[in-house]
Amino acid sequence: MGKAPGLYAPVLRETIADLYRDPPLGQRLAVEGWVRTRRTTRAMSFVELQDGSTLRALQVVLPHDQVARERIEADLHTGAGVQVWGQLVATPDRPQPFELVAEGYQLYGPADPATYPLQKKQHSLEFLREIAYLRPRTRTFQAVFRLRSSASFAIHQYFHERGFVYVHTPILTPSDCEGAGQLFQVTTLPLGAVPRRADGTVAFEEDFFGRPAYLTVSGQLEGEMLAMGLGRIYTFGPTFRAEPSHTPRHLAEFWMIEPEMAFYDLERTMDLAEDLLKYLIRHALRHHYEELAFLTERYEPSLLAELEATKESAFLRLSYTEAVDILARSGKTFQYPVEWGADLQAEHERYLVEEYAQRPVIVYNYPEAIKAFYMRLNPDERTVAAFDVLFPRIGEVIGGSQREERYDLLRRRMQARGMDLSAYEAYLSTRRFGSVPHSGFGLGLERLLLFLTGLTNVRDVIPFFRAAGQMG
Repeated sequence: MGKAPGLYAPVLRETIADLYRDPPLGQRLAVEGWVRTRRTTRAMSFVELQDGSTLRALQVVLPHDQVARERIEADLHTGAGVQVWGQLVATPDRPQPFELVAEGYQLYGPADPATYPLQKKQHSLEFLREIAYLRPRTRTFQAVFRLRSSASFAIHQYFHERGFVYVHTPILTPSDCEGAGQLFQVTTLPLGAVPRRADGTVAFEEDFFGRPAYLTVSGQLEGEMLAMGLGRIYTFGPTFRAEPSHTPRHLAEFWMIEPEMAFYDLERTMDLAEDLLKYLIRHALRHHYEELAFLTERYEPSLLAELEATKESAFLRLSYTEAVDILARSGKTFQYPVEWGADLQAEHERYLVEEYAQRPVIVYNYPEAIKAFYMRLNPDERTVAAFDVLFPRIGEVIGGSQREERYDLLRRRMQARGMDLSAYEAYLSTRRFGSVPHSGFGLGLERLLLFLTGLTNVRDVIPFFRAAGQMG
């Protein structure tokens, strides 16, 4: 397979991306990666090598007088992991700016062409979900997961620059933040012989925590407690909902960004939400134009134009009542009826954004009956100081509210909903000891990534998806 690289001690470049940033033309070097494609002529073989550092591949030329053709055809199939060494030469008359003229290679891991699932064609996203462990070998998912990584970094950067404290809230919790009951229960009790009390109920006092425990649906409640001393905080972590939904917008395990701010009212919180989203879009455009251009060409022709327009637009703000009136007068026939008091469905949200406003919309002051217990009751006693940020193609990307800081009112509303107040004792106590106006919101990372990538299914913007009946 040619001389070992140690015989002439080539410069080992870390990534193919390094070569494109500063190509060491004329130098001998070694590169490592996976074979994307290979074609062979009588005199030489051509291999496209990728290493995940960039969407661009490195063309490797293997002259058959240097490396035996039979060996190349036996080893270098699509998917094989290799190290190749040789000289980097300019190719001004070809599509690529340079290529590596190889003197030899070392095969790290072969890929059987008869069984390797990825072939020299564009595979459907549905097929790739069946082999999620190989999705990172494709340019689509290299682009998506690099955008995910960068967006996560930018989120931390945004809040750090504005004096927020990053906090870690529990994944195991005794309570349901939303009050909706869609929880994964966690237990150490033997499921084959669950201990029961005399009345037949489960003896949770024998469980690990001595009480029921669940995977968290949100870090908000603990975040509020921390904001009551730290002022402005944010959480960023996994959350879990046992919602038996098979829609492309729902996952059982997903990531949430949840800031909580003491002394913020609804208006100031909506300002923050809009500013954060524009910051993240600008960051993606500035640092990942190559990935966005690829996704625009491959999946969503309007993606780049939509991102550029959104980062410059002023989001339209409508009260819920105004939004319902607009929908009722639209002349559209919706699958779900439009009436005051009903929650807005995806078709309503998309009409408001894509047809009526033609830009992102923030809907605020929702009916109290359809929103969570912790949202601040407005003076009309019919609505709460809640808001949703709606985006094209996606619908809701952020949901938030001014929190109910009045102890007596919060307690009455929780009792009216039949909630177990003992599970919320610490949360209620924050309203007894120095309560102040405060607000917060939740941004679903996967929903944001749908907008940034132009993809349409949240299973395609998380490395390994967990959804009802599916574990990718």
